[in-house]
Amino acid sequence: MTLATAHPADTTVEHVLARIAEIQPLLERNAAQGEADRRVVEESIAALTGAGAFKIAQPRRYGGYGLPVRAMLDVSAAVAEADGGTAWVVALSNVCAWLAGLFSRQAQDDVWGDNPDAKVSGVLATTAETSKVDGGYRVTGRWYYNSGSWHADWAGLGIPLTDESGEVVDQGMALVPRTDLGFEDTWFVAGMRSSGSNCLIADDVFVPEHRVMSVPPAIGGQYAVEHPEEDLFRAALVPVLTLVLAGPQLGLGRKALQLVKEKAARKPISYTTYAAQSDSVAFQLQLAEAAMRIDSAHLHVYRAADDIDSAAANGNYPDVQERARVRADTGWAVDNITRAIDLLLSAHGAGSFAEVNPLQRIWRDSAVAARHAIVLPAVNYEVYGKALLGRDDQITPLI
Repeated sequence: MTLATAHPADTTVEHVLARIAEIQPLLERNAAQGEADRRVVEESIAALTGAGAFKIAQPRRYGGYGLPVRAMLDVSAAVAEADGGTAWVVALSNVCAWLAGLFSRQAQDDVWGDNPDAKVSGVLATTAETSKVDGGYRVTGRWYYNSGSWHADWAGLGIPLTDESGEVVDQGMALVPRTDLGFEDTWFVAGMRSSGSNCLIADDVFVPEHRVMSVPPAIGGQYAVEHPEEDLFRAALVPVLTLVLAGPQLGLGRKALQLVKEKAARKPISYTTYAAQSDSVAFQLQLAEAAMRIDSAHLHVYRAADDIDSAAANGNYPDVQERARVRADTGWAVDNITRAIDLLLSAHGAGSFAEVNPLQRIWRDSAVAARHAIVLPAVNYEVYGKALLGRDDQITPLI
């Protein structure tokens, strides 16, 4: 059975990965153009859509696959072996589709009822103002770093929830159709250029009540749909939102290791007697350490994903310490991937930074993605350390 004819309930991550493997050369071929355009080439988006790469975390009732969190990681990692920015769009689109699947059924019908291929982007930060009106909220705001903004049909946007007097009483997420939003091209960066993480703008947009979800209860596992049909939509909110950002890093690390290994037998080490890097013990040590760091990243990320998926399948919501550990796992993985890539570039030599060498784009993409606020290693270790000690001075509610 091919992916094209597979029923959503029968589709496995192996189906999707096989299709991604087929289109990896196309994605890789379009990578430089995507970086120059600061958006993923539409041919790549169409190919990924056809491969089912955007349906990993979409509810099955709308034609999605509803696969586990680990599948989100594997799919974005496979895409990252071809291009990091494209993988980031895949990862964010999937996790934002998952977020939409936590909203009310009526909201989900709005998103996918008429367009089962609708894509969702999102920003959790509440950089907006709202006023409570009959039946919902009027929203005005700007949301930066909206990855995949060029390709999204809907956006999940953080908003403050106000009462009739204008007082902020809660933090929420609103689902807003892309047609209701303005757009500003602001993504001028050193890496992850093709992710198109631009600014979406709302100017007095009405959002009905059913397309608004309160965030604090969701952090504790109380979602708008109380009895989801699929395990995936019982998964812990912040751990999922955090961990998926490690997926592209896994693929970038794997690709960097592959490229450096492939060249080692033919590339000399200048100003030494080594005609091939592979003959050098120093090179061998660097390569081994990089490979171990990449393995370590995979082990931590997969452990975290399996724990999230198992808890969701068993109807258990992880406690604060378990959830904090996922943030630490993510930081640890990202830290090890960036260090591994640095090692590999040093081992490979100055040629790593030639514009024609994909290693330099891998390095830039990984470095930019590693600075996303919710994956910063030092911050995440502090969150975990405070949770381990049971302290009451936690630095964020996003656990």
